[in-house]
Amino acid sequence: MRYRRLGKTNLDVSVIGFGAIKLPHVDLQTAIEAIKKAVELGINFIDTARGYGDSETKIGKAIKGTRDKLIIATKTVARTAEGARRDLETSLRELCVDYIDLYQLHSVSDEETYEEVMSIGGAYEALLKAKEEGKVRHIGITMHRALETMKRAIESNCFETIMLAYSPLDQEGVGREIIPMAYEHDMGIIIMKPLSGGQLRSRANPSPTDPPEKDEIVFESLRFIISNEMISTVIPGMTCVREVVENAWVGDAPLPMSESERRKLLEAIGSLRKQFRYGQVCLRCEYCMPCPQGIRIPDVFLAYDMWSGYPENLRHLGIQLYMSLDVKPDACIECGECEEKCPAALPIRQRLKEVMKELELQVQRIKKG
Repeated sequence: MRYRRLGKTNLDVSVIGFGAIKLPHVDLQTAIEAIKKAVELGINFIDTARGYGDSETKIGKAIKGTRDKLIIATKTVARTAEGARRDLETSLRELCVDYIDLYQLHSVSDEETYEEVMSIGGAYEALLKAKEEGKVRHIGITMHRALETMKRAIESNCFETIMLAYSPLDQEGVGREIIPMAYEHDMGIIIMKPLSGGQLRSRANPSPTDPPEKDEIVFESLRFIISNEMISTVIPGMTCVREVVENAWVGDAPLPMSESERRKLLEAIGSLRKQFRYGQVCLRCEYCMPCPQGIRIPDVFLAYDMWSGYPENLRHLGIQLYMSLDVKPDACIECGECEEKCPAALPIRQRLKEVMKELELQVQRIKKG
């Protein structure tokens, strides 16, 4: 496993980190086994958030005895100092730690939110106080869109790290402008959504109990990202030992990618790349969940993206995923809760209708033979 300096924090982090956003989807034992395997394989950076269900609780149980070897990062979506302090105390308790290595303001993705968290009585104020008290070692920020707001956060010099959505499908803006700018300001750069919310893969929904197997597109996509030496670490979401092993392999892969290897990857994902634009395609962050009607919104969109973007011989995987969903999109009552929480501002309600119309048409064609 390779390690890189996390910007001005001067922490050395594994180039492959453990993204814990999906841990609420698995039972405690599966989560503990995955985290322990990650530590065994040299992954020392674990990223979670107060909003990621019971992930902090599971991490807290898994890291007992190894805490000193690890760099623990979590986040608060609170916008006020009072709310951020409350979230911090909860995170310390759930993680079973005395301090948090990196505490981040979560999803600060527009000017209004940035102004709110940075104002007097805002969440940033609580983080500064916690750092003075030794409960937080370093302060970071995570952002999903609005390049100008990202630039403002970088130039403020208030943050030691920045977390950004970046993948081989989405190199515009963030790749050209934000990553170099953050690097110049000596910020640690953490990459989320490296597989574009699950779009970049060759296999559809392998079982957690399947043996590790190299998924060429996943492997090369992660390698593509860490070939950029400005990036400190990338945090693909993991839920089981199989995923941990497969992702950890990338930490030992030859770097950097050659130009011919880059071209080969981009050609392999070409059909997906043409349709992908951040703010238009779901990245499966799951901030829209839970849906009051039980619709698995990210899976609905993933099914469509697989069907519409995969090569002809793999498009059936999208239909299989759609047909496996317990609750179909027509259960939507258009309450709008999902759209209020979506960091990419997707028109989810309208998109659900469009996706269902197209996928149901494909299902009917299959049934007719």
